[in-house]
Amino acid sequence: MTLDAGAAPKLELEITTNVQMCLPNGRLNPRAVGWSRRALHQDNLQGWGRNKRFEYWCVMCEDFIVTANISHHDYRANVASTFMDLKTGQIVANRVNRWLPPRNSMSDPTDPKPMAAKADGIEVRITPENGGTRLCSKTERLALDAFVSEPPNHESMGVLVPWNDKTFQYTRKNNCLRTEGSVTVDGVRHIIDPNKCFALHDVGRGRWPYSTRWNWSAGHGWVGGRMIGLQFGGKWTAGTPSTENCLRIDGRVHKISEELTWDYDTADFMRPWTLRGARVDLTFTPTIHHHHMFNRWLISARGDQCFGHFDGQVVADDGEIISVKHLPGMAEEVHRKW
Repeated sequence: MTLDAGAAPKLELEITTNVQMCLPNGRLNPRAVGWSRRALHQDNLQGWGRNKRFEYWCVMCEDFIVTANISHHDYRANVASTFMDLKTGQIVANRVNRWLPPRNSMSDPTDPKPMAAKADGIEVRITPENGGTRLCSKTERLALDAFVSEPPNHESMGVLVPWNDKTFQYTRKNNCLRTEGSVTVDGVRHIIDPNKCFALHDVGRGRWPYSTRWNWSAGHGWVGGRMIGLQFGGKWTAGTPSTENCLRIDGRVHKISEELTWDYDTADFMRPWTLRGARVDLTFTPTIHHHHMFNRWLISARGDQCFGHFDGQVVADDGEIISVKHLPGMAEEVHRKW
């Protein structure tokens, strides 16, 4: 296996009991800096104007991708849902901003409650149910109704990333989640088969700096009869004591505490990407590219998101080398000013 570490491993604390993100004065709680195998970081963010909260779901099937998203940034909320046909390249996307939305509309990650958002021509609902989560989105062209299963002992990867005591981000990344239901696009119904379709879930709660760039890449699927999940991030964690990198092997999270080396072409996002480190040697080959851009001078959001597959090798905590072949996944580069 060819290894090329992007940086020396960081010293990351594993958190095993509930912890509040903030001190009573609203600054970062130092005891919250670390990672966990389940949702343990409590959202007690204070103030108004810089807080960022979001819930992003992505259901990946053999022939299509469907997403649902609610985000709340104090002064602005975004409601979005997208369908991508991996065979034809068709993309049906609806993203709407709401200005000065109601406050306290998103639940604490440690105590999930129903969340819903509606804007012109779109509605997204995220509803905890027994054994998982119900995802519903509706636009003029798209209607999603799916149930995402999450077994009681299912491990995810949560981590709080501190830039300083005023700006910090908690993210919980979850994958390998069986999903069933359907999505109807332009009158055509597509079945979400729980034996073939799995969901990614990205939870965010924090207080960000004005301008931020990041990479995110994730994937999941069966490899030689084993369920393998990939979760990697870049740029935004550089210079901090944290990473959002891990493997998920047969239900168990294997934390990777190093920055990976990312190589891709910003002039052509459809060219292969490579992700390398001491325990990661992967090539991501895109099959579809989705670009979105929102620009209101002081506030802007640019995203380039690709879906495709991974090939290569990863290394478990015990040193086992696992070959990855044609594993479905995604990779993105995003720049936000908010």
